[in-house]
Amino acid sequence: MKKNIFAMIASIFVGAVSFYFLLPAINIQSFGFWAWIALILGVYAIISLLGNADMRGMIREVDLSTKVAACTIFGIFFVIIVVDFFSSPLLQSRSYAERIKIQEDGNFTEDVRQVDFSALPLLDKDSSSKLGDRVMGQMPEMVSQFYVSDMYTQINYNNNIVRVTPLEYNGFFKYINNRKQGVTGYITVNSVTGESNLIKLDKGMKYVPSAILGEDLYRHLRWSYPTDIFGEENFEIDNDGNPYWIVPVMKYTAVGLKREVKSVIIMDPITGKSDKYKVEEVPSWVDHVYESDLIIEQVDDWGQYKTGFLNSLFGQKNVVMTTEGYNYTVMNDDVYLYTGITSVSNDEANVGFIMTNMRTKETTYYAVPGAEEFSAMASAEGQVQQMKYTATFPLLINLNNKPTYLISLKDDAGLVKMYAFVDVADYQKVVVTNSSEGIQKAAENYLGDSSIEASEKDQSKEITVSKITSATIDGTTYYYIVDENGKKYRASIKVNSSFLPFVEKGTSIKVWYKTEKDVTELTKVE
Repeated sequence: MKKNIFAMIASIFVGAVSFYFLLPAINIQSFGFWAWIALILGVYAIISLLGNADMRGMIREVDLSTKVAACTIFGIFFVIIVVDFFSSPLLQSRSYAERIKIQEDGNFTEDVRQVDFSALPLLDKDSSSKLGDRVMGQMPEMVSQFYVSDMYTQINYNNNIVRVTPLEYNGFFKYINNRKQGVTGYITVNSVTGESNLIKLDKGMKYVPSAILGEDLYRHLRWSYPTDIFGEENFEIDNDGNPYWIVPVMKYTAVGLKREVKSVIIMDPITGKSDKYKVEEVPSWVDHVYESDLIIEQVDDWGQYKTGFLNSLFGQKNVVMTTEGYNYTVMNDDVYLYTGITSVSNDEANVGFIMTNMRTKETTYYAVPGAEEFSAMASAEGQVQQMKYTATFPLLINLNNKPTYLISLKDDAGLVKMYAFVDVADYQKVVVTNSSEGIQKAAENYLGDSSIEASEKDQSKEITVSKITSATIDGTTYYYIVDENGKKYRASIKVNSSFLPFVEKGTSIKVWYKTEKDVTELTKVE
């Protein structure tokens, strides 16, 4: 009896210590919870067995409580396997396919505005990280005490596209030295201009992942919400620049299956105060409610199981999946994830792509067949293969009413050396331009070198030609026209190859264009 009491006390002690460090949710849908229970029972069973061993280490007897503990461990995992089997895609494929609602008739040119190069997030996470580290390096009094987190959450901050990341304690002793004042700042990097700033706080952030004991972010959340299953946290700032942790609360079917966001915890890292919101009630300044991996997982389930489980394995008719990578864009004051959709039997091309609002999970599918992102990246790298530049994951933009990939080409130091525009529908159409010439010039080079199609929305007018000259650039002939009012135009011969070579001074022609500039690019000439 005494041996059993000792085993019970030891297992309770191990359970308490392991709970403090592992922080499992007290929730039957959490596999971590059941693993923690199994750990406690396992400790009890092992100590009980050792207590019943003789001098030679042989087990003399196995008492009833030890058998019950061992059987309970087996029973826990057996029940989990059985319950998860009946909740698996094999038997519940429709429910998996319906995890995310996707509008399948999206119109890209109507839904996605023409690209505004003055508000285009050209900097990826890697470039933002280098800029953030550079800013931190200029603060020697802080760099010895803190380091820059690699989080770099992309958000829309007062109509500016920025990445924001907190500072963290630079080790145990730095935490002890700075615990009273907390982490005193965070870094913002403008994804358009590259402007980087270290924002110093009047009061430091106490609750961060690098803190210890009760100020550890996860431990503080667990004491406040013992039964909630937490998703991956994001660091964001509100419209006034105040920092917050955004933590999704997950729910599952059975144990660990079909995860979904149930609610969202918004926590002030300075005071530790937090509030829980229903998904539909989350404040509009929050940009990341859903994890990127969760969106990808649910879209893959939609693509694989919408025609049934067996078809996903054998016939695979109309079975699609997401491509390997993804990126973000900003529209209508929200952050959107986009990724390509490809057939499971053809990984070299996309059949379309999806865009998902990271705050609301509204998702639209665009049936735009074209190049898979990594094929486009390889095509861009191939244009300058002698330079050995590395392509970033593409930005998807609406350029000239066509879905177009914009790719940055970097050198070994991570500096952007060139911009590449690649036609989504035909990744063989690629034009690269030195970054020193600017993104606008790069776009003009691409448009001038590509077939330009007129749109019904294009403006038109009649002009009289007062001067016309031609020039050949990279194998393409361009005509430069000045009208009777001194306005300048440029047209590729591809616009109208049977008409432009015969235009002379004094000829009246009708031209179409999208916007007037110092030199207006013509989309159609008659």
